[in-house]
Amino acid sequence: MSNSIEKIKCLIIGSGPAGYTAAIYAARADMKPIMYTGMQMGGQLTTTTEVDNFPGYPNGTDGTMMMEDLKKQAERFGTDVRFGLVTKVELSKELGGIHKITVDESKLLEVQTIIISTGATAKYLGIESEQRLIGGGVSACATCDGFFYKGQDVVVVGAGDTAAEEATYLSNICSKVTMLVRKDFMRASKAMQHRVSKTKNIEVLYNTEIEEVLGENVVEGVRIINNKTNETSIIPVTGVFIAIGHTPNTDLFKGVLDMDETGYLITKGKTTKTNLPGVFAAGDVQDKDYRQAVTAAGTGCMAALDAERYLGSLE
Repeated sequence: MSNSIEKIKCLIIGSGPAGYTAAIYAARADMKPIMYTGMQMGGQLTTTTEVDNFPGYPNGTDGTMMMEDLKKQAERFGTDVRFGLVTKVELSKELGGIHKITVDESKLLEVQTIIISTGATAKYLGIESEQRLIGGGVSACATCDGFFYKGQDVVVVGAGDTAAEEATYLSNICSKVTMLVRKDFMRASKAMQHRVSKTKNIEVLYNTEIEEVLGENVVEGVRIINNKTNETSIIPVTGVFIAIGHTPNTDLFKGVLDMDETGYLITKGKTTKTNLPGVFAAGDVQDKDYRQAVTAAGTGCMAALDAERYLGSLE
């Protein structure tokens, strides 16, 4: 454990669109932000090959390049971007209190304001062929990537409201959407189930799981198995959308910050304020409804402004 303690005005934890946007605004406000990127520099977006729906890229870009652009912009205004992982937090409950942070289990920080932008992690099935083809036709976000499958056949894996929403969204773009439901019923609300059943180009296969995603570099189909009869078959598709949920990256803050039943940080009203003074949350770590790069960036801006106002109120 290092004996030297670094004092920081604004610490940003996480390096996705929310984190980098917060850094740009905080740096321009002379808050001298320091960012610790986490183990996945750039966040979930670096697993997306093509980004067509972020403003300012008329010809599109890819996720990794976009995050590098945001990083360069944040650094241009003076953000200190560091590769590292926050491993422990001791958050003050006092107005104007100092938050104690440990990075990589060794470096100690004393921080006036914290912007948490650690994001959420999409849940996947965990099979080798699925993992290999993430970005090559396997996606966890229909609203992000559905456009690229216009007029094509795709499958959606999942049985809850998210899966039903993604299937109905894709049905407006794709020729056919096949939903693969592991059990013999859907967990989605009755309203969402009715919407699915009324959509002509959605087919629901119950008791069905993916055995393998087919294709070398891009998805060419899926081999499915009926878990009651053990019969297998192949569905030719170009896109596989996994819609079995996300896990917010909030373990570090459990028992300290207010969360909902699924672990998303709760912010106050239209702000990014958490239940502790000087601690703010932005992006997917507090947003389970939209989960878009542009909305994450918006809340990153809000968090920096909230942090700036908080510091101003202490003077």
